[in-house]
Amino acid sequence: MNLKPCIIAPDTAEHIAEWLRTRGGIAIWHSIDLSYAGRTITTPVKTSEDEPYPKPAHWVGNEPARIITDFADVLVSKDVEIKRIHVALRMGNDGKIKCTEASSLLIRRAVAKAGKGAYHIFDNETREAVILKPESEVPLLQYLIANGKAAGIHLVKTAPLEK
Repeated sequence: MNLKPCIIAPDTAEHIAEWLRTRGGIAIWHSIDLSYAGRTITTPVKTSEDEPYPKPAHWVGNEPARIITDFADVLVSKDVEIKRIHVALRMGNDGKIKCTEASSLLIRRAVAKAGKGAYHIFDNETREAVILKPESEVPLLQYLIANGKAAGIHLVKTAPLEK
């Protein structure tokens, strides 16, 4: 079975590399709760005490959906900002601050218009939804080397397997 590479954000690259190097790899936990549909959590495979990493949240499965131990299976997504949308906020029934229905609709339309892979994050300082889209994906080691963050990672060149 040929699995897709795990795609991570640039701000997590150093942590992911450290976990691959010293903590047995990375574990990807998928949501089993419809309230968190499609969400994942990435953790190290082992704790700093070399014990199996515990289930990180109540809404994920009891076991990781995938364990990655090879740097080659991780890509860093370089995203570009497409648009910013000022959002109106309201108090939710649960006491949390949420976007109004109109703001949520604007965000969904802007993400859809931005195209494949687009998503949004919130800039709390400016109270804006920031629409982002992947520009390119770079292998984790290549990203770390290009950004001067590959210290402590030993690169080993291997010969291809013979048929």
